[in-house]
Amino acid sequence: MKTKYGIQMYSLRDVTQNDLEGAIRMVGEMGYTYAEFAGFFGHSAEEVRSWLDKYGVEVSGTHTAYQELSPENLENTIKYHKTIGNNNIIIPGFNRTDAGLEELIEVINYALPILNENGISLAYHNHSSEFLPSESGKLYHKEIEERTNVDFEIDTFWAFNAGLDPVELMEKFKNRMKVVHLKDGFASGIKYERGAVGKSVGQGAAPVLDVINKANELGMLLVVESEGLDPTGPEEVKRCIDFLKSIDA
Repeated sequence: MKTKYGIQMYSLRDVTQNDLEGAIRMVGEMGYTYAEFAGFFGHSAEEVRSWLDKYGVEVSGTHTAYQELSPENLENTIKYHKTIGNNNIIIPGFNRTDAGLEELIEVINYALPILNENGISLAYHNHSSEFLPSESGKLYHKEIEERTNVDFEIDTFWAFNAGLDPVELMEKFKNRMKVVHLKDGFASGIKYERGAVGKSVGQGAAPVLDVINKANELGMLLVVESEGLDPTGPEEVKRCIDFLKSIDA
């Protein structure tokens, strides 16, 4: 393939929870270059690093709960990620309330300079609701943009579901983005994530090809996320990479 792709391992959650090594092997065999982890299921950093090396898969990032970046946990988090060779931590979300927002921003502003000193970047991953007014009228994504220096991992389907143009967002945040989530589906037509239908890449209505072209233009890593387990995680993830290989061809 011309373009290198990663996979968000949540897409294989029916495998990773019991066989993380097997999931890493699968994605390497399918042709994914990178793995973006969503939990390690009790495995040591040394184990995970050995599997990555064994199957020729690189780590492009991790989805890590912001609680793992708190003062009492940050040192161990940094040590783990350095061991597996990860220099990109991504917060996958938060309790989307005003109180949750304040807690998130406090943790980001504490952890970000320490992570940067250790050669690790920090990004925030959106859903749809961050771009839409909260019950108090706040736009949570805008609050995070303006009150922190965190990077962003734009989930292009959730942005699309919120009625935004993912390519325009990628341009807007091009100096605060290293990784983009390539995801497909059908928008719900209502606020937040309720009713949205995720599909394998190439089988929905999101502007997948435009996102790929923009990511390549800007030099961003492309990480596929496909959440349907249709009919299993491996089969859906394989369908995604087969489509991506076909368009590259």
